[in-house]
Amino acid sequence: MHVPDGFINAPVSAAAGAVAAAAVAVSLRGARRELAGTGTGGGTGADRTAPLAGLVAAFIFAVQMLNFPVAAGTSGHLLGGALAAILVGPYTGVLCVSVVLLMQGVLFADGGLTALGINISDMALTTTVVAYGVFRLLVKVLPRSRRSVTVASFAAALLSVPAAAVCFTALYALGGTTDVPIGKVFTAMVGVHVLIGIGEAVITALTVGAVIAVRPDLVYGARGLARPLELRTSPLAATAPAADAPEPAPASATAPAAPRRSARRLWLAGLAAALLCAGGLSYYASSSPDGLEKVAHDKGLDARTEQHATADSPLADYSVKDIANPRLAGGLAGVIGVAATLAVGTGVFVVLRRRKAAAAAPAGTPAADAPAEQG
Repeated sequence: MHVPDGFINAPVSAAAGAVAAAAVAVSLRGARRELAGTGTGGGTGADRTAPLAGLVAAFIFAVQMLNFPVAAGTSGHLLGGALAAILVGPYTGVLCVSVVLLMQGVLFADGGLTALGINISDMALTTTVVAYGVFRLLVKVLPRSRRSVTVASFAAALLSVPAAAVCFTALYALGGTTDVPIGKVFTAMVGVHVLIGIGEAVITALTVGAVIAVRPDLVYGARGLARPLELRTSPLAATAPAADAPEPAPASATAPAAPRRSARRLWLAGLAAALLCAGGLSYYASSSPDGLEKVAHDKGLDARTEQHATADSPLADYSVKDIANPRLAGGLAGVIGVAATLAVGTGVFVVLRRRKAAAAAPAGTPAADAPAEQG
């Protein structure tokens, strides 16, 4: 659903850019709390969110290269807002998808540069807000279990995609550059993106289910589902204590801390999956136009499409220039994209977490004087 330059006029594109900038600014502040483990969803696993958030961005980039067929001559791909919000938090999720869109627009000529604000508002902000709102609502009413998290992930992702289609339709109604009845645009966009939403839901549920099966403590949306640690005592301990016996210490003081588990294996597995998707499986992805491209061609929305500013990029169209073998050219471009997105995303999130830790530490402490060490 990457909107190219020329679909939406300059005033609406500028307004969407302002909305996107405000959303990113708010998300930067919210992500500091999520990455530092404070606020809703904080706790066990929060100290490892920063490096995992960079991996989530790279994984979304990779899976977006895997277009899947949804109808005759039409394909779809992951948007990723629901997946990012559930795995690393809604504010961090907005930033994850925004980083992906930025890398795609600058390096691969995918999504217009003047339309970057539209794409962030549509694909990053709308999908994340809708998906996380639906997810939290379902988690509250469903039984508190890991299966419920997976079910809620499916429903949240399913609804987030047509919501993005509605958002695009609204923006097109305000600033579309061609004279097409908006009712036809709405019907076509929502119809095809409901089908794409099913694919999004399957990918999201499978990914969240796989992570929660091995490391539920690292899934932002699943934090707080585990029961607190309870110490079992023998029946003899229930007898009244002696008069001179000291009062028992609070449970929080006597309960042993949960052992710290490394996230390295999960991180390496996620990176391997991203590289496999982008560097190998992407060659077998559907070559049919995605939902927006198909609707734009059929309804005439693309009559005033402008050439991308980086159309001559060495990586344009997800292919390395001057490499004749299309499989090698596409696979290498995908690997470069994963590496670049991982580096930029991880850098942003690590800096955010360190700034939050430094600001929260009292003056004179190591955390205030030096960057916090990552887990």
